[in-house]
Amino acid sequence: MLTKFGQRIYRGGMDVEGAQKAVTDLLKALGKDPYSVHLADTPRRVAEAYAEMLTPRSFTMTTFPNDEGYDELVLARGIPVQSLCEHHMLPFHGVAHVGYLPGERILGLSKLARVVEMFARDLQVQERLTKQVADWLQEHLQPLGVGVVIEAEHMCMALRGVRVNGSRTVTSAVKGVLRSDPASRQEFFTLVHAARTGPNT
Repeated sequence: MLTKFGQRIYRGGMDVEGAQKAVTDLLKALGKDPYSVHLADTPRRVAEAYAEMLTPRSFTMTTFPNDEGYDELVLARGIPVQSLCEHHMLPFHGVAHVGYLPGERILGLSKLARVVEMFARDLQVQERLTKQVADWLQEHLQPLGVGVVIEAEHMCMALRGVRVNGSRTVTSAVKGVLRSDPASRQEFFTLVHAARTGPNT
């Protein structure tokens, strides 16, 4: 959402005008002419791109009574994840696998992806992102257990430094029964592994 304070335009808490000026200054510092025909609109485009990437869409957490007493694992596999590394402001992207053991309520399935996006649209590290998704679901849904696995490729590794293309970092967070009960924990990670390897491997 765009809001105005004085003459500055803010989107999701971001000062878009200030960001444009900062990009102009960065281009100058890099020895580029920000007023050339090719770069004249770059500061606006970059500022708006970051505003979009750092602003999660609002949503309402839709839950329903678990009238049938469903007590098996619910797992959404392969949820796309895109975020920005807070150390280099370069993207990392991949997939999240999010599961929970229902308690008194069940969650609308699309909301699992919404929760991932809510925390991904920020300057992040993958470890924190994984834990934030698990903590939020445990607190707001109060299930018997929560499990989150994120696999992502980081452009700060692919484009700079060691320049390793295709390497994926895997992080996990498990709570409740999925942490304390070995059988439930194993079931969760077995289903996640099946998602990673596919049906023919």
